[in-house]
Amino acid sequence: MVVGKKVTKESILPSVCEDDGDEGGKEDDLGGIASRPVSRPRSLYSRGSVDGQRVSRPPSQHQSTRMGIQDEDRMNEEDEVDEGGGIHPGDGQQQEEECVISDEDFDTDLELDRFHNERRAYDPTGQSSYKEACKLLNVIPVSYFLRNMNQSEVNMMHYGLGSQGTKALAISLVTNTSILKLNLRDNWMEGVGGAAIADMLKENCYITEIDLSENRMGEYGARALSSMLLENSTLFSLNLSGNHLDERAARHLSPALIGNQKLQHLDLSHNRFGDIAGEILGAAITENTAMKSLNLAWNCIRGKGAIEFAKGLEGNIFLRILDLSYNGLGKEGAVALEEALKHNNTLEDLNICYNRIPLEGAIHLALGLKVNTTLRILKMSRNPMQSAGCFAILKSVQANPETAAEFLEFSDICVDQEFEDLFESTKETLPTLQVKHGGKINAALKKS
Repeated sequence: MVVGKKVTKESILPSVCEDDGDEGGKEDDLGGIASRPVSRPRSLYSRGSVDGQRVSRPPSQHQSTRMGIQDEDRMNEEDEVDEGGGIHPGDGQQQEEECVISDEDFDTDLELDRFHNERRAYDPTGQSSYKEACKLLNVIPVSYFLRNMNQSEVNMMHYGLGSQGTKALAISLVTNTSILKLNLRDNWMEGVGGAAIADMLKENCYITEIDLSENRMGEYGARALSSMLLENSTLFSLNLSGNHLDERAARHLSPALIGNQKLQHLDLSHNRFGDIAGEILGAAITENTAMKSLNLAWNCIRGKGAIEFAKGLEGNIFLRILDLSYNGLGKEGAVALEEALKHNNTLEDLNICYNRIPLEGAIHLALGLKVNTTLRILKMSRNPMQSAGCFAILKSVQANPETAAEFLEFSDICVDQEFEDLFESTKETLPTLQVKHGGKINAALKKS
């Protein structure tokens, strides 16, 4: 360094820039630490140093291209340097501009990277995966499904998917974010297809309602779906009607009904649940803390199973709607329901049509209704309780000052004049109460 000579930024930067392509250079004059211009982005070298030596980075494709251009520029500039090693005025500023990489250069690099590394756009509908799955499983894609994968509600009833077609559907639904309601009724998916849907619902967190009725899933499908219910936290409506479910399936469903805290509506109608299944499901209903409606119509819950299920209903504090029609509760079931109605303070809608409930059973139900304060709708059509049984039910409603009854259905049961007179007097205190029956006995005799 010459004493008295002013050291400026322009006098230092050119030397540093010239050293970028030269491992020796004048770096020793700067104490082994390379100077860099302000706001200069990361160069080909690391910011630190090891034992006073620079650690080089392997240049990228764009950096290599830029280095080549800079080397050519340096060669052209060297031709302008005089024999004494002097530098023409203004050359330092020119080389500084060459050494500094602007933010615009980086933006260009990123754009080129995106251009050279094209990636497939994320498909929230799952159309691509559905086509690939169909090809892999050797099934024909359903054009309706492809057209409606971006809709919130999809109806796929009676499409004959089978187990393989259901698998392909399930694969695409894993990543689908559009469908909220899905109807797959009557597609013959069986246990294997049901298991595929169950696995999908463990991953999909958008579907809230699904209809899997009439698919013959049996115990295998019930086991898979029960496992899903212990993990899924978004599904609140599930229809498993007509799936050949029996007491073995009930054993799988029981822990799911106890553990799941989100499912609000469950349809188990048209299955093969008998006495043992009634006991199992009754115990599960007692512990359930989320379900609002349960459909068990068209099963074979009777005798001890009916009694145990009614006991479970007695302890439940969340269920609002219960359909037990077409089962066979009989007198024993009606007696058990009496206690349930006395203690349950949440049930609002009860359907016990076609349950072989005799007059004595109706009287027991009436005793329960006499103190119940929440039941609004009671359906008891086609039970052999005669007009006297209907009269007992209506009389208990009239005698209950806190009754919530709004609709009583006694369809296909003929009533006598005594019932009609009671109904007329009841309307004075309960003007909104509606009663449906099979007509008057005298009128029916005249028609015959």
